[in-house]
Amino acid sequence: MKIHAVIGGRGAGYVFAAIMALAAWALRYALNDWFPPGFPYLTFFPAVVVTAYFAGLRPAVLCAVLSGVAAWYFFIPPYQSFQVSFPTAVALTFYAFVVAVDIFFIDGMRNALRQLEEERGRYAALAESRDLLYRELHHRVSNNIQVVGSLLRLQASRQADEDARHALVEAGSRIEVIAEIQRQLHNAVGDPAPFQAFAEGVLAAAAAAAGSRVALTVEGGEEPLHPDQATPVTLVMLESFNNALEHGFGEAGEGRVVVRLEQGLGDHVLTVRDNGRGPPPTFDPAASESLGLRIVRAMAQQLGGRFEMAREDGWTVCRLRYAPRRD
Repeated sequence: MKIHAVIGGRGAGYVFAAIMALAAWALRYALNDWFPPGFPYLTFFPAVVVTAYFAGLRPAVLCAVLSGVAAWYFFIPPYQSFQVSFPTAVALTFYAFVVAVDIFFIDGMRNALRQLEEERGRYAALAESRDLLYRELHHRVSNNIQVVGSLLRLQASRQADEDARHALVEAGSRIEVIAEIQRQLHNAVGDPAPFQAFAEGVLAAAAAAAGSRVALTVEGGEEPLHPDQATPVTLVMLESFNNALEHGFGEAGEGRVVVRLEQGLGDHVLTVRDNGRGPPPTFDPAASESLGLRIVRAMAQQLGGRFEMAREDGWTVCRLRYAPRRD
């Protein structure tokens, strides 16, 4: 509720001021026998303060004038007269000074609060506009990346050389994967998506595209990935996952894949495990010329981390270890 809108309308503010002055007079009159001499304004000061807070400057001035006149007439001797003497003048001057200070500071506080609310409204509108522009930019970048992938696929269909066609198709597919990563990195309102939810969607789409029927489990990754690390980490995950589908399970496409991201205080560790048949005993991932593994090694180098691939307890384990960014 906005402070300056508590008492709506100028007329209502003046009515409120008159009611507060009357209430202060009634309370002072009722307690007159309980108050010692020399306190004519005791109940009127709070009335002026309350009026200034809820109704604003001009109603507060009206309340102060009405309260001062009532106190002078009823509670400053000689009673029920407006006779001016030196003590009366001193008392009235003191009263005028105190209520002027009260009104000045309270009205200043109300104006500051009003300006603060207006600034908050402007900042909220700017933030909403920024988020809208960001989502639109994010959407357009993803679409443009996907267009590049489609153009590469189109160019591949016109190539007579089988190797060139295969290379263009693979390049187009991976570019479209990057576009999908960009599209999935943020939720519907533009906030970064937690890795777990993001990975489940990306991997399920990859499995469906490959016609595979693997049992997929995603563990850990409750926090979003850093924007600068999201694409390389996700590409490593997808290449490891696709390697399991292609080489671990073969045409049957049945098995189990477990993806886990540990996001502790130290290094982050991405692990992709599958219970497929695994690589040959003599296979050396560091020396492989496979495009997928070359991409994985390049992404690990970009992250400043290291990638390992090994056979552990009947599982093929791909592990990426990298230092997280905190900025």
